[in-house]
Amino acid sequence: MGTLAFRLDQYHEPTPAEIDAAREAARVLSVASVHRPMRIAVAGMEPSDPIELPPAIFKQVVDLLIQLGNGNTVTIMPVEAELTTSQSADLIGVSRPHLIKLIERGELGCRLVGTHRKLRVKDVIAYRDKTDLARAEGLARMADLDSELGLDVDEPVGVDIGA
Repeated sequence: MGTLAFRLDQYHEPTPAEIDAAREAARVLSVASVHRPMRIAVAGMEPSDPIELPPAIFKQVVDLLIQLGNGNTVTIMPVEAELTTSQSADLIGVSRPHLIKLIERGELGCRLVGTHRKLRVKDVIAYRDKTDLARAEGLARMADLDSELGLDVDEPVGVDIGA
């Protein structure tokens, strides 16, 4: 089965009215239990029987509403979708040439479609999460080392205060 190519330029930027509506819906729905299926009825639609959403899907709907309610532009993409090298580089915040080097070193996988490289969204996100975690751990180690060396004090260094 082939994977879906995805266009990151297909997104929805919420209007102020949509932001307010999403914020209110998220506020009301976020208190619902995410441990049992949620039944939702759509006013004015036939059949009038409510539809049932599994807990995981209901949580994703609430998460989407929270993002929209915060005024964020959102896009929905399947994790099996494929991105171009430019889209992948944008997603992880690196240049396209650097992304190509990551692919050539085997740090990111891709498949060739003719001469074009395609990367799976879930692989790109996993790489981004891995590097974000490594960066956070490195910063924590640096902060610990600063503390051990007494460099975390906010006093001027090399200035004689008593003079």
